[in-house]
Amino acid sequence: MTDAHETAADPSLRTTGGAPPDDAGSSVTQAPTPLLEPREGVPPVIADAAALAEVTAAFAAGTGPVAVDAERASGYRYGQRAYLVQLRREGAGTALIDPVACPDLSGLSAAVSGVEWVLHAATQDLPCLRDIGMVPARIFDTELAGRLAGFPRVGLGAMVENVLGFVLEKGHSAVDWSTRPLPEPWLRYAALDVELLVDLRDALEKELDRQGKLEWARQEFDAIASAPPAEPRKEPWRRTSGMHKVRRRRQLAVVRELWQTRDRIAQRRDVSPGKVLGDAAIVEAALALPPNAHALAALNGFGRVNRRQLEQWQTAVDRARSLSESQLPQPGQPVTGPPPPRAWADKDPAAAARLSAARAAVTALAERLNMPQENLITPDTVRRVCWEPPATVDAESVGAALTGHGARPWQVEQVTPALVAALTEGVS
Repeated sequence: MTDAHETAADPSLRTTGGAPPDDAGSSVTQAPTPLLEPREGVPPVIADAAALAEVTAAFAAGTGPVAVDAERASGYRYGQRAYLVQLRREGAGTALIDPVACPDLSGLSAAVSGVEWVLHAATQDLPCLRDIGMVPARIFDTELAGRLAGFPRVGLGAMVENVLGFVLEKGHSAVDWSTRPLPEPWLRYAALDVELLVDLRDALEKELDRQGKLEWARQEFDAIASAPPAEPRKEPWRRTSGMHKVRRRRQLAVVRELWQTRDRIAQRRDVSPGKVLGDAAIVEAALALPPNAHALAALNGFGRVNRRQLEQWQTAVDRARSLSESQLPQPGQPVTGPPPPRAWADKDPAAAARLSAARAAVTALAERLNMPQENLITPDTVRRVCWEPPATVDAESVGAALTGHGARPWQVEQVTPALVAALTEGVS
C-alpha cells in the first residue's frame, strides 16, 4: 500500500472541514481572520515602459516562487484577454500591471523564466498570459493541489480560509476588468489575490508530501506547463445553450447563421456575444423559422431590437432558409472515439459490462485516495480503454494503453491494477 493509500485509510490523518490536520491530527478550528489590506498597501498600476522595466528588475532580483494571477472581462468583452496581471515575489512585493498599456510582458516573463510560478486554476489564466508573452517553465497550481489532497472546496477563498485561516474579500470577482481607470477597491481585491498565494503553495506542498502525493502533483503541474495551446473548437456554434431543442437540419442551419453573425458583430464591437444576442433568442428563431423581420420581431429576444439590426438577423435566417439540402449541417458532430455510454448496451454488451466494472473500480479507488475521480483518471480515458481493450489484458498492456491516452505515470501506476481486474471481470 502506498503512502497515499495509508493516509486515506487513516481517518485521523484525513482533512476534515476542508482544512489539513495539524501535527496532532486535528483540524484548525479558530475563527478565520479577515484579510483587508495588502502588506505593503495597494501598489500603483504599471502602465508604461519605464515602470515596467523597474518591476522587471525587481522581480528578477527577488527570491523564491512568484505568485501570478490575471483578471479577464468575461461576460463584458469579446475573447478572454487579460486586463490586469498581478504578481508577487519575496523581495519584490506585489505588482499590478495593465496589459492593455503594456501588451508585451515577455521581458518580465524572461526575468522569472527559471522560477516556479504559483497560480490558482492555472489552465484558466495561462492562455491569456501566453497572449501577452508570459509563459512559465514550471508551475504550482494551488487549486489542483487542493483537489489531489482531497479538499472538498478548492476555490481560492475557501483554500486560503481553510488552510491559512484568512478570509479574502471576493466581491469583485465578476466585475468588468476592462474598466479604466480601475477603482481602488478592485485593485485592493486584485492585490490580495496574490498576497498569500505562495504561503498557500507552501502549506499544500507539505500536505501533499504528508499524503505521499507530492510527486503526483508535480507530474500534473509539468503536464499543464508543457501542454500546447488548445486547438480552436470545431463548429463552436453547436455549444449554443438550448441546442437540445433543435432537431431539424434547417433549424440547425439557422442556429449556425445567427451564431456566426453574432460572433462577427461581437468581435467587431469587442463585447461579449451574449450582450449582442442571447442564446435563447437564437434557439427561438431556429425553432420558429420566421419568414420575415415582422415575424422575427414577435419572438422573445428580438422585440426591442432596432429595425436595422432586426433586418440583419433576418438576413441570417434567410441565408439558412435558402441553403440546399447538401449544405445543411448534420444533426450531430462527427464522433471520434467510443459512442456515448448510453448506447453501449445495444452496440456492444461486453464493452458495457467492462465499463460498468471499470467505473466502479475507479470510484472505489478515488474514494480510498481521497480525490475526485476525474483527477485520478479522466472518464474519457476509461471509456476508450473499455471500448477497445488490449488484446491481452495484463498490467503491461493496460498501462501502455493508459499512457497512450495521455495518462501520467502516477495515474498509470495507481489505476492499472484496478482496470486490469475490471476488464478481466467484464469479460468473464
